[in-house]
Amino acid sequence: MPTSHTTPPAGSEPPDLNTVWLRVFLEVARHGSFTVAARTLGWTQSAVSRQISALESALGGGPLFDRLPRGVRLTEAGRTLVPHAEAVTASLRGAVRELADLRTAAGGRLRFGAFATADAALVPHALAAFRARRPRVRVSREEGLSPALLDRLTAGHLDLAVVSTTGRAPLDTYALHHLLDETLYVAVPADHPLAAAAGPVRLARLADADWIAGSTRPEGTLLDAAVRQGFRPRVAHVVAEWTAKQGYVAAGLGVTLVPALAASSLRPDVTLLPLHPEDAPPRGVYAATVRGRSLTMAAQAFIGSLREAAARIPG
Repeated sequence: MPTSHTTPPAGSEPPDLNTVWLRVFLEVARHGSFTVAARTLGWTQSAVSRQISALESALGGGPLFDRLPRGVRLTEAGRTLVPHAEAVTASLRGAVRELADLRTAAGGRLRFGAFATADAALVPHALAAFRARRPRVRVSREEGLSPALLDRLTAGHLDLAVVSTTGRAPLDTYALHHLLDETLYVAVPADHPLAAAAGPVRLARLADADWIAGSTRPEGTLLDAAVRQGFRPRVAHVVAEWTAKQGYVAAGLGVTLVPALAASSLRPDVTLLPLHPEDAPPRGVYAATVRGRSLTMAAQAFIGSLREAAARIPG
């Protein structure tokens, strides 16, 4: 009686297949010969035959090749299997390549965020160097305030966040990679009485000035420094962008605090005065990551690029 082969019902669990079986199957299909496939693989012909028999058994027992006097020929089942076997082996080769890229930071992805001032000089220089070295890494960037970026980091939406100590964010719960300590300046119109001042300026001398800031409340902003010196600055204009703040200062509408990271694009009609370090101590700028969470090779490499860029920025 002919041997019957049971076909698994539709929707059943797929059989457990050894990827070596698929590799051997494709070699035999390619050459039409167990002998040539064995020679290509560096195996014996009997070893190749055992692998094909094991694959046929796992797939229900039907033959994948017709055994001919000279060589073999794919059956209908074998012809059906070929594209699937090719897809599986190609997918595995792709996975191996991508994993190798991850280990060397040559590929993969990088998701990071940065506060606005860091985007003025630090991040662009670091990102340009990073892209030149690792062009195949897929990069996505977000901009926001440090506390919001840390929330995104904790939730797993970012691999790292460039943050500062401004805003009283709970940095102690994160792994911090120090980039730089950033000094603060006060920007005044070029014809301001203090523009020719020698040495650092005390904030108290500007207690009666109109201020231009990103918020009406100084708490959690650079103007926290003024509150610590015993006065609440009078915020006359709320302006978010650094270039726009300079325009307001140049027009004589007030003064503003400028961190060193934003000082590289200074207008000629605005003067920057260094603040006394007792009034406004340098703020730390860090690349923050989640403590205990594995850091990707791309993220590690980008932290290196950030440190290189930070070393070129004046304090």
